[in-house]
Amino acid sequence: MNNSSVLGLATLLGTIVGAGMFGLPYAIVQSGLLLSLFYFLLLGICVTYLHLFFWEVCLRTPGKHRLIGYADLYLGPWAKALVTFSTIAGTVGALLAFLIIGGDFLEILLSPLVSIPSPWHHILFWLPFSLLIGFGIRLIARVEFITTTALFFVMALIFLIAAPHISFANLPLSPGANPFIAFGVILFSLIGWNAIPEIVELFYKKRDKLRFNNLIVAASAAAIGLYLLFSLSVVGVAGQHTSPEALAGLAPFLGTGVIALGAAFGLVSIGDSFLIIGSYLKNSLVRDWRVPNILSIGIASLAPLFLYLLGFREFISVLSAVGIIVGITEGLVIVALFFRARKKGQLKPEYEVRLPRWVPAGIVLVLVLGGAAALAFSF
Repeated sequence: MNNSSVLGLATLLGTIVGAGMFGLPYAIVQSGLLLSLFYFLLLGICVTYLHLFFWEVCLRTPGKHRLIGYADLYLGPWAKALVTFSTIAGTVGALLAFLIIGGDFLEILLSPLVSIPSPWHHILFWLPFSLLIGFGIRLIARVEFITTTALFFVMALIFLIAAPHISFANLPLSPGANPFIAFGVILFSLIGWNAIPEIVELFYKKRDKLRFNNLIVAASAAAIGLYLLFSLSVVGVAGQHTSPEALAGLAPFLGTGVIALGAAFGLVSIGDSFLIIGSYLKNSLVRDWRVPNILSIGIASLAPLFLYLLGFREFISVLSAVGIIVGITEGLVIVALFFRARKKGQLKPEYEVRLPRWVPAGIVLVLVLGGAAALAFSF
């Protein structure tokens, strides 16, 4: 695997694995393990195909665009307006979720050392990552590779520490208080298509583009494996005492040292996604709406902080709402783009998705029905 492939895989995996991981244990307790595993299987297949669809759209289209630009190019102004809303609401909402949980983790690490008001921990998390948004995808991808490597290492440590305390009796097999809450949180945690246009810029050689479809599948499988390992470790230890952000509920069982380790792991994961999603929003505004670069950096950086200071601080609610809104809206648009690009795309792609005819219709059905049920019964 060459340098571009490694950076591409790290960028996609780092985008997928983020704040959603820390909401998963609580969501699994609320929805039940068996139903949550069904959601993982169903949504894992759907979202992996959507990543592959969007990859083919990018390969068929000349120029540099983001989802907003592709929607305008292939579907028209109405689709551009719809995706603009989804992109801004979804990315700002995701950045807000990263800011909430990242600040909480930083507070866990710093509170034994220095006493400052809680909001300052969130500002201290936000400041360096918001500055890095302006530096471009190659620098961010290299940071992503380093932090993703650290993420796997710390993940293994957490599992080894938690393993002796895991009890299968703590795993809730049957549906719990909210069977649908896991749908939105899992959907949020699997989405990584924001990184696809960014990764296109990393690949110059045909063989790299031919190989990346396998990397998309590998990244999805690795993310699901990480999620299940982390979630089952947390729930297996804390059971019904699992907290919404996963870590606080472990303190009575594993001690503050493990909580600090988990907080450090969280900062790595959340920082990764903050950079990629912030860069995606910035580039969408610049390339698809011709917003000046400085202003686009300001919007991507300041919008989540503004919402946090206004009082939007409920982590699970933000995760679920963003997952459902973005998953349904952008997922359906990507399916439509996939078919339109096959008819109107100007380039012969290095890779074409091979799939049964029923798969796109199945994806639409899952997103619409599952998202509607989650919205109706989770809020």
